[in-house]
Amino acid sequence: MTEQIHDIGRRRAWVIWVVGLSVYLLAVFHRSSLGVAGLLAADRFGVDATQLAFFTVLQLLVYAGMQVPVGVLLDRFGSRALLLWGLVIMSGAQLAFAFVESFPAAVLARALLGAGDAMVFVSVIRLVSVWFLVRQAPLVTQLTGQIGQLGAIVAAAPLSSALRELGWTSSFGLASTVGVVLMVAVALLVKDSPYARGGPTRVKLRALTRSLQAVWGNPGTRLGMWSHFTTQFSMTVFAMLWGFPFLVRGQGLSPTLASSLLMVMTLWVIVGGLTLSWAVGRFPYYRSWIVVGIVLAMAAAWGAVLLQDGPAPMWLLVVLLCAMGTGGPASMVGFDLARSFTPLDETGRANGLVNVGGFSASLLVTLLIGLVLDLREPGGVGAYDLDDFRVAFAVQYAFWGLGLVQVLRYRYRGLDHLRRQHPGAIETLRRGEPFVHPGFSDREGV
Repeated sequence: MTEQIHDIGRRRAWVIWVVGLSVYLLAVFHRSSLGVAGLLAADRFGVDATQLAFFTVLQLLVYAGMQVPVGVLLDRFGSRALLLWGLVIMSGAQLAFAFVESFPAAVLARALLGAGDAMVFVSVIRLVSVWFLVRQAPLVTQLTGQIGQLGAIVAAAPLSSALRELGWTSSFGLASTVGVVLMVAVALLVKDSPYARGGPTRVKLRALTRSLQAVWGNPGTRLGMWSHFTTQFSMTVFAMLWGFPFLVRGQGLSPTLASSLLMVMTLWVIVGGLTLSWAVGRFPYYRSWIVVGIVLAMAAAWGAVLLQDGPAPMWLLVVLLCAMGTGGPASMVGFDLARSFTPLDETGRANGLVNVGGFSASLLVTLLIGLVLDLREPGGVGAYDLDDFRVAFAVQYAFWGLGLVQVLRYRYRGLDHLRRQHPGAIETLRRGEPFVHPGFSDREGV
């Protein structure tokens, strides 16, 4: 049996989590920085909407494509190593983005940023899984997602001001230096596990392939992935690129007011997330139904805004932003669902697969919105009007429809899996108690 050398869920756990959370805050800031700089980027690099969208699409494509390899590396080398490498890559990429002046070089910098970003969130979630008690993990997971979104607030307001006062190069160059401080904190304070560990876990290729097949074949992993897919993309697309142009060009708001509304959405992530974390912990059997309800609320709010004859009233825009903001913490439910079906030594792989869901949807929706805008208005970013945005944002409904079908499908399969492989698990969930996977790492009949 592995020797436990540190307390779980106590002071050391919280210190490690705070450091990991700080890295995730920085990652969200870097990820969201183009959201308020999109119009400036279009002028700086001389690009149209499709090319502007390509910045974010490639960044998200790299992020999503690296999730499975990162999950494998995470299970082998641990969170500390991947957080350090993530910081090195993100800092270098943001520094390069500060100085480049050509479109291809800028695209490469954003792609590298996505690679560094890909290593952060799943590393922090793994730290939560191993350092906190089962009853603590759902709340801490939700807090990670909620507080991490404060990085988007820093991108929405202070970065917007810095771009006006300091200019492009100074603003992004200064942002890149924060990672150096966090590298020191991670190196000194983060430990991978409260248990004794002899070094990296070496896994043969054949065994690794079987493990990935088992994790992917598990309906709980797919339930988590489709939950993440369906809830996350609307807020991500809005915050990372298209929200600011939609509010300024489509709704006729000032840049300052648009930035403030983006902050409102991010702050609501915390408020809505606290309520959601309580509901998920109290009613674990109904987690996927909670996801379905939130998706329907987002779709209804978008419908109300898009069907307005003119610009939406401010109160309705706030409702929309809060509905999208609830989708952020709802996407964290995907990781909680996957954890119920996955042994601890495979959580990195499972979380990586779950994380692919939302970011795959985000990159596809981002690209499609840009394509629709260019098809409707070849005149460029400055020529878009509200009708153009109405048609472009309507592409979200296809993704919500697909996601809801898959969530309901894998909820049924997941419950059947638990019923067959873990008798009593469903009754445990119905009583409002978390189900702890007993640790079997075989296929479990999948």
